Amino acid sequence: MISPVPPVPSGAKREAAMPTAEHELASVLDALSHTGALEQDRHAELAEQFDAIYQQAENDTSLIPWHHNGANPLLVAWLDAEAPSLIRPGASTVVVGCGLGEDVAELTRRGYDAVGFDICPTAIDWAKKRHPHLADAFLVADVINPPHSMLRRFDLIIEIYTIQALPVALRIDAVAGITSLMRPHGTLLVICRGRDHETPIDEGAGMPYPISPIELCGHMADCGLWPTREIDDFMDSEDPPTRRLRAAFRCA
Repeated sequence: MISPVPPVPSGAKREAAMPTAEHELASVLDALSHTGALEQDRHAELAEQFDAIYQQAENDTSLIPWHHNGANPLLVAWLDAEAPSLIRPGASTVVVGCGLGEDVAELTRRGYDAVGFDICPTAIDWAKKRHPHLADAFLVADVINPPHSMLRRFDLIIEIYTIQALPVALRIDAVAGITSLMRPHGTLLVICRGRDHETPIDEGAGMPYPISPIELCGHMADCGLWPTREIDDFMDSEDPPTRRLRAAFRCA
């Protein structure tokens, strides 16, 4: 089912444009994948590469490939159309891989009790400076090993572009970490790049790694979650258009 998608601000096109910093990261990931270095015990090395992108940007948001000037428009559309029927007012909410904090700010503006975390210390420091009134809402944490204090705490989890950035070897642990944050009867919203299930993942091409609807549902089913309805599978309004998946998941 394809839901109407609002126009994407021009700044959002950078997520698909693969600027120099993202090319550099893709090269690193490609080299690591060929040497078998993307195992669990080397997860920290990957995190350092992501943090380096924020460091090298030196407060220039145009150099962060996945950054939106404002909240992600696909999240905003879902919050407008569907969240009111699924999520109670003031619900405890966490944004996984929050980056510079725009989605946390939007959720807070709407009345959600929102926090965000990212594995990149530089991103969190930057988010606190951009949103000083929300500084306490941002923390450094690893989705694969989330803090015990965050487990089973949230009514709503927002996951945008994090799973797709991880090699297949790390996805299962990442999904398990994400779902461990959810309270019973909570909701998980996932937005990611999509692909046909018959199309193999080319890790050698570098990140992001698109996910098929079958693959996404399989990961969630392994954690006891099912989509609330048919997954949105559509081409967005970027230039060029990018295939996206968007789905909310809950316990069966």
